[in-house]
Amino acid sequence: MRVLVNQTRETVEEVVSRLGLPTRTVVLMGGVDDDVAWDTYPEDDTIVIGTQDMLLSRALNRGYGMSRFRWPLHFGLLNNDCLWIVDEVQLVGSGVATTTQLQALRRKLGSVRPVQTSWMSATLQDDWLRTVDVEDVDLQGHERLESDDIANDEVQRRVNAQKTAARAAAAMGDAKDLATEIVIAHRAGTRTLVVVNTVDRARELFDALRKTKAKAQLVLLHSRFRLAERNAALDRALAEPSREGTIVVSTQVIEAGVDVSSATLFAEVAPWASLVQRFGRCNRRGEEIGARVFWVGLPEGDKVRAKLARPYELDDLLASEAALSELVDVGPSALPKKEMRLDRGLVLRRRDLLDLFDTTPDLMGNDVDVSRFIRDADDHDVRVCWRDVEDAPLGTEPSPGCEEICAVPIGLVRRWVKEKPARRMWTWDSLSGRWTQVERVHPGLTLLLRAADGGYDPVRGLDPDSEARVEPVLPAHISGREEDREHDGDPESEWGRWYTLAQHSDDVAAEALRIARALDLPKTLADAIVTAGRWHDAGKAHHAWQEAARRLGDDPPDDLVAKSQCRRGRLVCRGRRGFRHELASALLALAHGQTDLVSFLIACHHGKVRMSLRSLPSENAPTGIDGRPDPSILHARGVWEGDELPEVDLGDHVIIPPTRLTLSYMVLGDDEVTGPSWSSRVLALRDDPQLGPFRLGFLEGLVKCADERASRRVEGKQA
Repeated sequence: MRVLVNQTRETVEEVVSRLGLPTRTVVLMGGVDDDVAWDTYPEDDTIVIGTQDMLLSRALNRGYGMSRFRWPLHFGLLNNDCLWIVDEVQLVGSGVATTTQLQALRRKLGSVRPVQTSWMSATLQDDWLRTVDVEDVDLQGHERLESDDIANDEVQRRVNAQKTAARAAAAMGDAKDLATEIVIAHRAGTRTLVVVNTVDRARELFDALRKTKAKAQLVLLHSRFRLAERNAALDRALAEPSREGTIVVSTQVIEAGVDVSSATLFAEVAPWASLVQRFGRCNRRGEEIGARVFWVGLPEGDKVRAKLARPYELDDLLASEAALSELVDVGPSALPKKEMRLDRGLVLRRRDLLDLFDTTPDLMGNDVDVSRFIRDADDHDVRVCWRDVEDAPLGTEPSPGCEEICAVPIGLVRRWVKEKPARRMWTWDSLSGRWTQVERVHPGLTLLLRAADGGYDPVRGLDPDSEARVEPVLPAHISGREEDREHDGDPESEWGRWYTLAQHSDDVAAEALRIARALDLPKTLADAIVTAGRWHDAGKAHHAWQEAARRLGDDPPDDLVAKSQCRRGRLVCRGRRGFRHELASALLALAHGQTDLVSFLIACHHGKVRMSLRSLPSENAPTGIDGRPDPSILHARGVWEGDELPEVDLGDHVIIPPTRLTLSYMVLGDDEVTGPSWSSRVLALRDDPQLGPFRLGFLEGLVKCADERASRRVEGKQA
């Protein structure tokens, strides 16, 4: 959960600093990572801290809130050479099964370097981790408090902390009476923590507390805040209480390992695993005298109970009520051991994972929905930001930054679309290269809304019924990767000076070799990424690309260029909409006997050409013998059947003779001359026991890393 991320980061950075380690610490939250170089240095020690949405979606090759063209890079990095730590397992829901299946499938399908997973919780049960592909080898070892740990004075003080328990007089849903009871129970100079099960009830109770004119500082904390307001609320909640004390109203976000303690705790009844976590936020260190816990039970009436139980099962809440009715103390040593269940939801299978390797959208531009593997079916979010726009945002409107993002339940956004058609919202469409108005909402979307339409309050967070203008929060920085949003154009090649193709090929091959040595890759894999690095931009020799690059600058060199001086305009190939030089590079490599692996790594280094070769709707069709466009001539991504490339110097005495390109690989089945189709070749790589999806994803990511690092090094922007 978001509320824990920053607190974890502070602790990690403190430890890293104290140990003097050259370790990167990165936060992935709200769709934007805060270190734009971390994912191009796979050999560096890096600690990545993020929510389950951000990390699991990346591990499934569908990274939420990021450029779709970088999905494979993060898929490769997070499924190779990693230790995954899944904290507070009882809160992860259906994502637990996904983490266990990924761990088992990495072992079965293979990874370049080993991956391990640790699952953490005070209430963890082994059967939660037993999914269809998991075997004993995947669950070796347990870390628990041993006898010498328990004998420690500090542990003794915490384990034996007393927390008297009683049922609150007010019932769930009775905000007014509960607010009065909280104010009476609150002790000046201390922290009172109130945990409720829904954001709506948290807002309602917070409003009721404000009406009591309580002298204590009031804080509202839930997951529906933008970063700045959420951090400010968390700071107020964690600060040393003032003379009058602090009353914090929170949702389940406070359960997720947040290091906070209270003298008085009110908690709505919840499944037992959640209650154990909540009780841990009262007299946490065993230092409070007279610490008290009040549990808020369900009211009478079957219908109202069923409604108030959501998002939990009513039977689970009734079972917790029965157990609590027998307790007068809920300290760790007083709590009974209970069997607890975890709903796994839909379990990721091998076939699901293999299908997700293909990042190509369907013919309607839609992607496979991975939300069912990440969170429970009724717990899906989209990310929303508000800006001062009226009509469709311009193409130059930057991608949303993490500081302006608010997580919004998908059901609420769908309600807005249905009930408030005047409320307009947009998302970036990478197929058309523009912001498009949203009609179909699905989990993982990042939406841009008009600030004038309201829906958010800086004190109460997400406020669906508010029509007041939302004050926009402009991104503090832009990632520098806006170029990754488009199929067309080549902004990465728009420089302030000329850079020849031979020199760039040499530099990328050298960078790939450095990466391979740092990672101690097997020779066959090292050779593949070095060769791919040398050939990756050979397709820029195409006359359409060279003409586009040269007309943007002055006095271009006689040699073929890889980067344009670019003093005017954008690098777009006229008459070849959607031209992708990497496809031309891959076709050239195949024509000269390079392996399928090398050719695939060449083709996919921008993430825009991967498993299938097909033309886009916006492309220009080739011209036939009559001078008119002829769609029957094979064409894809701006490359036409029969295109000729001149002689290409790729550095280090690698000279490629003039070559006529063929797109026969687009056609399904075997060709008499060129052999298997492109799709057949890539599927064979994906299913090769010596490669598989995880190794293949890692290798394509390494070529991307080498390309970006070599370019930054020459530009003087090395991270």
